Amino acid sequence: MTVLVPILGDQLSPDLASLRGCTKEGTVLLLMEVREETTYVRHHKQKIVLILSAMRHFAEAMRADGWTVDYIELLDPDNTGSFSGEITRAAARHNAKAIRIVEPGEWRVLQDLNTLKSSLSCRFDILPDDRFLCSIPQFIGWAQGRREIRMEYFYRDMRRQTGLLMDGDDEPAGGQWNYDAQNRASPDDSMDPPPTPKFRPDAVTQAVIALVEQEFGDHFGTLDSFSWPVTASQAQTAVDAFIEQRLPCFGKYQDAMVHGEDDLFHSLLSTSLNLGLLDPLAVCRKAEAAWRAGKAPLNAAEGFIRQIIGWREFIRGMYWFEMPELRAANALDATRPLPEFYWTGETDMRCLADCVRSTRDNAHAHHIQRLMVLGNFALIAGVLPQDLEDWFLVVYADAYEWVELPNVGAMALWADKGRLASKPYAAGGNYINRMSDYCSDCRYVVSRKTGEGACPFNSLYWHFMVRNRRLLENNSRVARVFSTWDRMAEKKRADYLATAEAFLASLEPARPGWARDEPDGQTGLPAVGIEP
Repeated sequence: MTVLVPILGDQLSPDLASLRGCTKEGTVLLLMEVREETTYVRHHKQKIVLILSAMRHFAEAMRADGWTVDYIELLDPDNTGSFSGEITRAAARHNAKAIRIVEPGEWRVLQDLNTLKSSLSCRFDILPDDRFLCSIPQFIGWAQGRREIRMEYFYRDMRRQTGLLMDGDDEPAGGQWNYDAQNRASPDDSMDPPPTPKFRPDAVTQAVIALVEQEFGDHFGTLDSFSWPVTASQAQTAVDAFIEQRLPCFGKYQDAMVHGEDDLFHSLLSTSLNLGLLDPLAVCRKAEAAWRAGKAPLNAAEGFIRQIIGWREFIRGMYWFEMPELRAANALDATRPLPEFYWTGETDMRCLADCVRSTRDNAHAHHIQRLMVLGNFALIAGVLPQDLEDWFLVVYADAYEWVELPNVGAMALWADKGRLASKPYAAGGNYINRMSDYCSDCRYVVSRKTGEGACPFNSLYWHFMVRNRRLLENNSRVARVFSTWDRMAEKKRADYLATAEAFLASLEPARPGWARDEPDGQTGLPAVGIEP
């Protein structure tokens, strides 16, 4: 009899808690490619390739290390298509005396595993995922009873816990906890970002690409440029290249956006972190070491480390603290369907068209493109949170529900009524113009506030504020906006609202089935791909 250790597709770490104490002779590792996970939303083709290829490479590495691996491929004729079905089959196949699995990252999978656990007769242990620096019970203990749950205070505690960028027990390096004020530079001619590492698909990845084109060819996205790291070794190469070549300028330009420049100084490490190919604390220590060696400024190292031990850990904690209610949250009563251009990129708004293009081609857009272009537009246009949440979950290679849902629903759309973010991240065209070069060659004029040719973000911003005034006017970070509105001439206010309403009326809703298959099986996908 054996111990069965199922390993999920985002748990590709050889030091998983479920493997500790197991002997190679008495343990079978189970990895499963199941259709349910590839299609519960219609994931970007690159995302499916990334996960399946990384799983296959991980299985090879574990076999080479002496482990017995039972690997179920997607097209195995006996594949049941679900985690529960495959764990049940494997338990019988190997006469398992016990099952050990690390807790999944997503709420729905945990519910399925708990149901399965109650139906099997053998011992079934669901273990904490200690690859994160803050356990779920630790975060809940921190958050419970607080009047305001804010990342900044959590981040400071994580700095103390890890010792990262600390001078003494309670003294942050440089005398400040946060250097965000130095990390908001607009793009300029001095920017010269180096190329990011690209990893040519090997035979394993090429086989997965062929599989995905065959089985999921009508999903969103292209595979022409697939070059994500799919092994721990490749991921480490990406870390080293980032620390050496792009970290020094990452902080200063991390919020900048440039048309056609998809990577700039960003790390592109989130896919590898979320798959388990990288240890987040080890990555942060490399960034700290670069600063201490004088190879990167403090604001760059601090900004990068904050994204990992601050924001990433905080978001995961908030997900489990707020679920399952977060999935249904809609504090602003937004009801507009997701616009079609989120899928096609066919819009004259240059910023949105470029962000959708990058998303389609790379399964990636950086955090300001996601928050202040794609998220901001959906917020001020009143898009239904569940529509945008599904879209983000589909299109990004690093998107799992635990990271996507709080970032989109709570952060970008303020659907939780400020539990996570103290104010809605609503902005007009001036913000995008300041942080990008998008507006310089756009059909819409960013300096024009109303009427034909005016930047839609300008009028939509005021339309959003007015229709949500009852909820927002007592928010201390937003209240002054309404004083500005009240001082405007009546005609100017009417022009803003009329311009916004005319634009909203012109939006074409996305066809059904883009994110989730319709009940009748129709996908709603067009017969041809979108043009670049």
